[in-house]
Amino acid sequence: MATTSPLPDGTPEEITRRRWVLALASLVSFMIALDALVVTTALSAIRLDLGAPIEALEWIVNAYNLSFAVLLMTGAALGDRFGRRRMLAAGLAIFVLASAGCALASSAAWLIAARALQGVGAALAMPLAMALLSGAFPKEMRARALGIFGSITGLALIVGPAAGGAVAQGLAWPWIFWINIPVGLIVIPLVLRRIPESRGPAAALDFAGVLLATGAVLGAVWALTRGHEAGWASAEVAGALAACVLLAIGFVVREQRAQDPMLPLRLFRSRAFSAGIAASFLFYAPMYATAFFLPQFLQAQGAGPLAAGLRLLPWTATLFVVAPFAGGLVNRWGERPLVVCGVLLQAIGSGWIALLAAPDLPYAQLVPPLIVAGAGVSMAMPAAQNAVLSAVAPVEIGKASGTFNMFRYLGGMFGIALLVEVFAQFGSLGSPEAFSHGFARAMGVGSALSVLAALAACWLPARKHKLQTVQAPA
Repeated sequence: MATTSPLPDGTPEEITRRRWVLALASLVSFMIALDALVVTTALSAIRLDLGAPIEALEWIVNAYNLSFAVLLMTGAALGDRFGRRRMLAAGLAIFVLASAGCALASSAAWLIAARALQGVGAALAMPLAMALLSGAFPKEMRARALGIFGSITGLALIVGPAAGGAVAQGLAWPWIFWINIPVGLIVIPLVLRRIPESRGPAAALDFAGVLLATGAVLGAVWALTRGHEAGWASAEVAGALAACVLLAIGFVVREQRAQDPMLPLRLFRSRAFSAGIAASFLFYAPMYATAFFLPQFLQAQGAGPLAAGLRLLPWTATLFVVAPFAGGLVNRWGERPLVVCGVLLQAIGSGWIALLAAPDLPYAQLVPPLIVAGAGVSMAMPAAQNAVLSAVAPVEIGKASGTFNMFRYLGGMFGIALLVEVFAQFGSLGSPEAFSHGFARAMGVGSALSVLAALAACWLPARKHKLQTVQAPA
């Protein structure tokens, strides 16, 4: 039996248990990562069905990202204190309940609220799935198990848009959420039965830090969202920006004084850590914004949801080809050249799309810049992640991983909010011509953000790191 296992070691009972942990943790991660992207190709159908403006579509995506980002490390702390298996099952239950709420939504506001609740469940489940997986395997087997886990999670990035398009076109957009319910109802009992309970150090929960961080991010995104319609000099926007600044200052003060802070500010004393986080924030911003706009651009040209999802494959499928190759080059070249070159390729690809964007653009002309942009971000991701994790002591890898992922999702939120504002300034949803004009300007700004990411990456230390065997959640 041990000879047929991909990770053989131990008694037959141990092998069986590890297989169950690997399978269930990977399925949970796949479902959560899929739901972050599956909605992108359904946004046009949601807009027509619910009469949602572009700002509402933005919040349908960002509500999930916001609650997931700011609660990610709180979810890990709750698992350490109350039991990881128990909290994983609770997170899945919240996720399933919220999915039903999304499917039943009759208005954009309802859908946004349900998506925020989905993010809460995801923030509880995702870090605990990885923690349970890491605890189930001995050190010498953990890297391979995490590699399988990461590959299955990464598959969601590739199939997510196409799956969302297939469901939205073949059935109806609510079914992208209904599908989660039977899967969750099967997985939750299996988690409770097949995964052994484990706990970590019972650290204090930094609820004040969570509230301050959420309020600061919400203020910034609200100001970006409402600036075009309400006016940048309006009391609403000025108040949101002022609240953002004050809450951000309060968050920094709180994290400096907290005994067990949500975000340990001491980690930012490391040049590699700070530069890696800054570069990641800036290159994930245009990546998430592209995932938001590109399916809508393709559908504005006449493609159906499924066709739009399939046409994203030259961009998303580079993850499986380039990322493993780039990860193997980190020891040889170091992180800095890979991150800098990668985000510059993303900038070239985004700028190329901005120059080509037109209502009658042949798809064949879009393929080369999609491959260039996808190859670039696939090159930068593993190197930036390794720079961040290599900059901290082994006992702090969990905190560093949580910080990396929090800023990744916050970067995605910022990118979507900023590029939607650019789109609203220069285009509209009224016609393919108006959409193409706004989309081109938005992609141009995305290219500029990638250039800024390259500048931030230049501050990475010019030295080689040993590749860590612990990876951040994909």
